[in-house]
Amino acid sequence: MYIFYALLSSIFAALTAILIKIGLANINSNLATAIRTIIILIMSWIIVFYTNSVNHQNTIETIKNLNTKTIVFIMLSGIATGLSWLFYFKALQIGKVNKVIVIDKLSIVFTIILAAIFLQEALTIKTIIGALLIVVGTLVISLG
Repeated sequence: MYIFYALLSSIFAALTAILIKIGLANINSNLATAIRTIIILIMSWIIVFYTNSVNHQNTIETIKNLNTKTIVFIMLSGIATGLSWLFYFKALQIGKVNKVIVIDKLSIVFTIILAAIFLQEALTIKTIIGALLIVVGTLVISLG
C-alpha cells in the first residue's frame, strides 16, 4: 500500500512544480511559500479532524499526550520543510522546472545517506548503485 501512496505523492509533487512555476510569475517566492503554507495548514487540519472523527479518536487528547521528543522532532521537520520550500520556490522562480526538479530530487541520495547515518538503515550494493545512478542522471539533465 505504501507504493500507492508514494506514487500519489510523486504525481502531486510533479503538479506542484508545474503549478507553482506558473503561479510565481508575478509574486515574490517567499510570499508564495507563505500563502501555500496557509493552504496546507488549513487542509491538514481538516484531514486530521476528519480522519480522527472517522476513527473515533479525540484529536485534542492525542495532542495533549505527545511527548517532548515527538514534538521537538516534528518541529525540526517543519523547519526543514519550510526551508526546503523557500529554496525550492526561489529556484523554480529563477530556473527551469526540468532542471530544478531533478536537482531537488537529489534529496533521495541525501536521504539514503542520512538514513544510514542516523537510522542505521542498511546501505546495500543495490542502494549505492541506485543512488549513484540518480547522481549521474541529475548531472546529465542539469548540465545538459
